[in-house]
Amino acid sequence: MRYLEICDGNMQEGSFRCDANVSVRRHGAAKFGTRAELKNLNSFRFIEKAINHEAARQIEILESGGSIVQETRLYDADRNETRSMRSKEEANDYRYFPDPDLLPVVLDESFIEEARASLPELPDDKAARFTREHGLSAYDAAVLTASRELAAYYEALVHALGGEPKLAANWVMGELSGALNRDGLEITASKVDVARLTGLLKRILDNTISGKIAKEVFEGMWNEGQEADAVIAEKGLKQITDRGAIEAAVDAVMAANPGQLADYRAGKDKLFGFFVGQVMKATQGKANPAQLNDLLRKKLGAGVG
Repeated sequence: MRYLEICDGNMQEGSFRCDANVSVRRHGAAKFGTRAELKNLNSFRFIEKAINHEAARQIEILESGGSIVQETRLYDADRNETRSMRSKEEANDYRYFPDPDLLPVVLDESFIEEARASLPELPDDKAARFTREHGLSAYDAAVLTASRELAAYYEALVHALGGEPKLAANWVMGELSGALNRDGLEITASKVDVARLTGLLKRILDNTISGKIAKEVFEGMWNEGQEADAVIAEKGLKQITDRGAIEAAVDAVMAANPGQLADYRAGKDKLFGFFVGQVMKATQGKANPAQLNDLLRKKLGAGVG
């Protein structure tokens, strides 16, 4: 309904409501019990709670020898209970009859086909296309097409990046969605628009910053409304890609930890992570991870044998 722009779907504002008919029957009985109609439920959580409460209420009445009255009931979320609104003892109480003021509506096939042709791409079709065109998993595609606006943001991001659909998906579903949920915002009110997030992801792709540092940059962008480059420059977060500088840091860490170095060369491979962590600590997390790993493997293994 939101894709078709029929309804904004804001259940907390009463834009989207439903009724639930609830009846119970004894185990093995063929006939359904008398139903109660629960009116104007406005959240999925309340639908579940109202049905559970009403079923328990009816069971308690029947087990105590009473009978269920066919009626309309309202659910009180504050008290977690249903209350009688009006009784409907017979079918004619539902007022099923033609309204003389409403003329019949006849839709011919050409009108129906014209309406069908005007429909936007709907969620299932869009998710299938995301899987096919962007190589996303069925789960990722379903998340990204949950709303028309989120799907549009994602595709605009992929277009602006000139590709990188998986990187874009990870950031939209990860940092961006996390910040939106934390601040109670819809994607249309995001504090980081497509252009700004594109700027950030390009700095990951060109190795200006690492993916880990990018998360820190994103927080600065979100909280301060700045561009990625401004946050990187202001906080001095540019990644170290100078091989000599990384090598110097590796040498210093190895010299400062002779015991761990000897243990690693004796076969304790798990200490590799220790050395990575120490170099990252020494460089304030700015060392290029790929260069660091390459240098460490060469230098740590240099004395083996």
